[in-house]
Parts: sequence; structure tokens; C-alpha cells
Amino acid sequence: MRSSEKTELACSVEIICVGNELLIGKTLNTNAQWLADQVTRFGGKVTRITEISDDVREIASVVGEALKRKVDFVITSGGLGPTFDDKTLRGISRATGKKLKLNPEALRLVRDRYKEMSLPKRLRLTKPRVKMAILPEGAGPIPNPVGTAPGVLVESGAAKLISLPGVPKELKAIFERSVAEMIRRKSGDRVFYESSMSVRGVVESALSPLIDRVMQRNRQVYVKSHPKGGEGRGGALIELHFSLIEKSREEARERVIKAIIDMVRMLGKRR
Repeated sequence: MRSSEKTELACSVEIICVGNELLIGKTLNTNAQWLADQVTRFGGKVTRITEISDDVREIASVVGEALKRKVDFVITSGGLGPTFDDKTLRGISRATGKKLKLNPEALRLVRDRYKEMSLPKRLRLTKPRVKMAILPEGAGPIPNPVGTAPGVLVESGAAKLISLPGVPKELKAIFERSVAEMIRRKSGDRVFYESSMSVRGVVESALSPLIDRVMQRNRQVYVKSHPKGGEGRGGALIELHFSLIEKSREEARERVIKAIIDMVRMLGKRR
């Protein structure tokens, strides 16, 4: 059995990953997996992950739909760079009705980053570089400690739209430095507790009614089966994952352990 502690899943988050390279299978979407894990650890509940193309209309449509669902945060990855296919902010502008404007603070951040990368005499703020400082009106740039394109925070009603670069190193640096604390503050101090057990010799279809009974007896605990082999292979390994949100780690742990004990007893009666 293994267990770990995470903070409460108290605020809703949608993740939107932008890039044709994701849709054609050229690039593995590790950003979505990493963001989902981090959001959970810092108290958010990821309700949806979407991959879309570098298309302004598509970006605007998907962002608009997320906002209609009244989520607390919409986090996008990709499409903030200097090239023609970096269109995320254009899509967000269309979805929110906020016009794109040159943001002086964002321009300063871009200029400072290029100064760190090259000699001042050789620095020129070309049109592609200035493009990274053109943000939706009222947006706030988020410093990028390892890259050139700043992250962007746009508030739309009660929701916060956070746009991060698609380069994993940059995305992670901005999230850890600036975004994690936003989610933590919104989520509060409750605890997400999880534990797993392994089962052999029982196929998943036979486990299903036992899982239902355990969840009925332990209503706050969510139980999910993860088969490691195909149905019908009696010797296959199945992981049972138990999770719970509670006000304290101790209470959460007690409830999860009780659910695991119930499952062990039910399995024992089958043999």
C-alpha cells in the first residue's frame, strides 16, 4: 500500500493545450499531465483537458465554452511565441471581447530577457519580438524566468485565464513561481488523501460489484480500478486506488483505511 497527501480539490480548472503538433502526434502532451498533477497538488480540480489546433476561431470557441462553464481557472499552454502560428492571445481576445494592445510591462519583460541573452548593442525589438508583448486589454504579464515570452493573466468575470508558453521548461518555471500560489489561495487548506492496494487473481468485472459496495458503505471515498492486464486473465494485476477530500489528514486517512479494510474483507469472503 502507498499513500500521499495533496491539498483539497476546491476550485475548478480547465486545461487547454494549443498546437497542431499535438493533434498530429508529433509531440507528446506532457504539459497536460504535469499541469494536472500540479493543479491537484495545489488544491485545484481539473474538470477538463482539451487539445486544439493553432486556429484563432477554435481557440476562441474552446475558451468561450470553458468560461460559460463558470470554472475558476482556465490554463492554456502554447501559442505565445513570436511566430505566425502563435495565436493563443488572439483567440482569447476574441473570446473575451478584450482588444489586443501593446502592454508596456510585457514589453519591458521581453526587452530585459533579450538583454540578458545578447549584447545590448545587438538587441533590436523586431516585430516578432514585440508581438510577445501584445496582450488583451487589461491583461497582466507574468514573468518568464527562463524564456522570452511572458505568461499572461486575463480576468474574465470571476474566472482567471492563465496562458503559459508551450515549452515545458518555461511552462513549469512560470507555474511554480507565479500560478501555484493562486490556486492554493483559492482552494483553502483541506486535504486530498490517496492510497492504493493491489489485487491478483480477480478479473475487473468481478471487482466491480465489490467496488460499488465499498463506495456505498464509505460514501466520501472514491474507488477506481486500474487493470494492468486484459479481462479474462485471472492472474492479472489490478490496482485499486482510493481517494478522499477531508478537512484533516488524520480524518481522511482513517476513512480511506476503513474503505480498504472493507475491500480486503469482501475479497476474503470470495475465497
